[in-house]
Amino acid sequence: MAFTLGMAIAAMDKFNALIEENKEYLTDLDSAIGDADHGINMNRGMKRIVEKTHSKEYADFGGLFRDAAMTIMSVVGGSAGPLYGTFFMKLGQKLGCANEIQVENFADALREGLSGVMSLGKSAVGDKTMVDAIDPAIKALKENASEGDAAAWNAAVAAAEHGMKDTVPMIARRGRASYLGERSIGHQDPGATSSYYLFTCFRDASAEN
Repeated sequence: MAFTLGMAIAAMDKFNALIEENKEYLTDLDSAIGDADHGINMNRGMKRIVEKTHSKEYADFGGLFRDAAMTIMSVVGGSAGPLYGTFFMKLGQKLGCANEIQVENFADALREGLSGVMSLGKSAVGDKTMVDAIDPAIKALKENASEGDAAAWNAAVAAAEHGMKDTVPMIARRGRASYLGERSIGHQDPGATSSYYLFTCFRDASAEN
């Protein structure tokens, strides 16, 4: 079974709904170590992405994720817009004109997206950012692909959740949170949290379509 364009569209819909459901929680997380706007910004960005993607038909992943990238970058300020926009843009560029792909290869495309995020944010694993959830999720997805799609996605989500929780004891080294130094310890990173949500949506869309 492959990951299809239909699954990707469904994942964007699910991500929009999950962000809407948790926007206040994300903003609360961000109020402790950031600008208190991550939930609000992501909610606005995903609503606009879904409006865009529902207004046209797509032939390939490249077109879908390019529109997602351009939309979120145009409506979301702060760091979330550029970082998620870069992630979606690089992901779409790697996938190109394909409309379905094996999960192992989708992991490679996700890695391309993450590389863009790390380059833009000058971030690495351990810096208390979205990278801490995405990197282990991609590794788990790739490593478990031979066990079947369901097992691979379940492993990816579990790894993303673990990575998200691992940000709690970290000292932030990038972004607004880094200004707090040791005072950032004890707080879960909001970007890692929304990234965990994204992988749950990829998994759920894969399971339902």
